[in-house]
Amino acid sequence: MLSSLYNVPESELPESVTLRLPENDLTEPSASGTRATPLAASAEPLVQNPAALAQNPAAALVAIAGPTGSGKSELALRLAEKLGGEIVNCDSVQVFRYFDIGTAKLPEKDQRGIPHHLIDALEPDRVFTAGDFARVARTILHEITGRGRLPIVVGGTGFYLRALIEGLAPGPARDPGLRARLAAREARRPGSIHRLLSRFDRATATRMHPNDVPKAMRALEICLVSRRPAAEVFAGGRDGLMGYRVLKIGLFPDREKLVARLEARVEAMFAGGLVAEVESILARGVPSTAKPFESIGYKQALQVVRGELSTRDAIFYAKRDTRQYAKRQMTWFRQEPGLEAVKGFGDVDSVCAQVVSRVAAFLPETSDEHPGKQQAPALIFPPLIR
Repeated sequence: MLSSLYNVPESELPESVTLRLPENDLTEPSASGTRATPLAASAEPLVQNPAALAQNPAAALVAIAGPTGSGKSELALRLAEKLGGEIVNCDSVQVFRYFDIGTAKLPEKDQRGIPHHLIDALEPDRVFTAGDFARVARTILHEITGRGRLPIVVGGTGFYLRALIEGLAPGPARDPGLRARLAAREARRPGSIHRLLSRFDRATATRMHPNDVPKAMRALEICLVSRRPAAEVFAGGRDGLMGYRVLKIGLFPDREKLVARLEARVEAMFAGGLVAEVESILARGVPSTAKPFESIGYKQALQVVRGELSTRDAIFYAKRDTRQYAKRQMTWFRQEPGLEAVKGFGDVDSVCAQVVSRVAAFLPETSDEHPGKQQAPALIFPPLIR
């Protein structure tokens, strides 16, 4: 049994845990209790498109990363305007509809006619993992390249970006029943998921913050379902993105200035109707257990709606959590392989000029209209999100 394999007593295993491979059912329960089908089956390989690779083996891809509030959106817009690009969202919350104020989502009128992808793409109770993002985003990248445009991936969800470019090791599909039992255990005994993971797979656990419950839960789920440490599963190799030369730009503004900007933004979000937006989302029938409500700002605004926090306290905790999140993002991106660091905010003219110059030098000069316009055949893929 797994407990003996890892020298863990049966009492430490989650109640009623079933140690078996999941059935061939690739749907997952939505937050509302109804079944929601992911955009792509998690067992499928990531899109590589051999025809595209043969015909256009060195297409350019630009990624703009950095902490929340660092000016990524404005920088991406300017790059797209000058270099003929289309923007692919890499923010795990902006992909959901109705969550606008707390995600600083650009309204359509402010997108300057630049095509944006993977924004407002899903209902909030849908399941959308890093693997789903990588599969869907790769299809979109090939479509953009097929139009002769420059794909610009923009966002602060570092794990999504890494999944897109480096790929993910193949792992078992999610087991909704097991995850529900693990979540219940964590609610009763905070920290228990990470402690269990430490016993099953110390190598993976040491790379995770003890409070990062979602990642610890997924790693523990892999251990239990595959009957192997997650580190061994991950060692099986990754299905990396092929056919692209990738330029990754990371924004690293001054920390004190970033904190001041983030705190002002939190205040502006609450003053701009964040609590009312949460009330309107709930009125649509979206359950309070929907994943986007776990994000910073929405979590605190939901507590205001429930009467658990005053608005003043909600702002305080949202500021604190945003500061901590930005710090984690900067740590993550400092360790991102191949990322070129740029000091400053992306919406500052001098920084924009610096990045535009760097990207223009990176692109092939194949078009008089746009320095980076890529020549590639039109590619046809089945629509995964419409």
